[in-house]
Amino acid sequence: MIDHHWRMSADDQATRLRELARKQTRSALVVAVASGKGGVGKSTVAVNLSICLASEGLRVTLVDVDLGLANADLLLDIQPRYTLAHVLSGERTLEEIVQEGPEGIQFIPGASGIPECADLSDFERRSLLDQLKKLEISTDIVVLDCGAGISRNVLGFALAADVVLVITTPQPPAVTDAYALIKALHRDAFRGRIGLLVNLVQRKAEGQDVFRRLSGVAQRFLGCSVADFGYMLADQAVELAVRARSPVVLSRPGSNASACLASVASTLMRLYPRQIDRGGFFKRVIGLFA
Repeated sequence: MIDHHWRMSADDQATRLRELARKQTRSALVVAVASGKGGVGKSTVAVNLSICLASEGLRVTLVDVDLGLANADLLLDIQPRYTLAHVLSGERTLEEIVQEGPEGIQFIPGASGIPECADLSDFERRSLLDQLKKLEISTDIVVLDCGAGISRNVLGFALAADVVLVITTPQPPAVTDAYALIKALHRDAFRGRIGLLVNLVQRKAEGQDVFRRLSGVAQRFLGCSVADFGYMLADQAVELAVRARSPVVLSRPGSNASACLASVASTLMRLYPRQIDRGGFFKRVIGLFA
């Protein structure tokens, strides 16, 4: 089980969040975890963040929408028989491919190694999104593990989320690509909150420096505010957990990485009650692809 030493009145907080959610016409907060560049730990964050949130008593659905290169199933050590590719082909419904993961999360596996899934037609997007609409009545938080970059598929999901959590590392190419993603979201009039998480830092000050520089450039040249979701220390525990196909917050709850991920979850939960009803996530996504 996950280490709960970082929790503060978690049961009361989860109850309060759920009560507030019931007062809204929407039933789910949608968080898109994305990155401008691959290999920065995006899926690791999405998987472990989902588990942290579920451990607080929230109903969490993790959807791997990195279509074509999905790998969240490997991090969860789940071997799905069916994926979103089968939903797209009409062979299976969404309900038939849902898997139960750690801490009771609901996991919807994406398609891997199928090039056509990475570049869906408008009809295919609408067909998939029509099924995904059902999630809003059965979950509190939907976490989308998006693909890397600024393709139409990636931006389509990210633009309609409440929060886009952009993952970067301190390396200049990753920072540059993170800015490109933020710029693309701003260009397309993203109405939610953009957050930045700096992964693989050697010390706290390094993560803070990257955030200040990137958020400062976004504010100066785009007039765009970026929220600070913190940092993740470089930690061998993450690499060992990936090799073992076990989420780090479960296999090594006392690690520096797990503490950092718990902090990200706490930040997100503080934001949750302040979300504004904007008509339903998947309804908005369908509108973008119309």
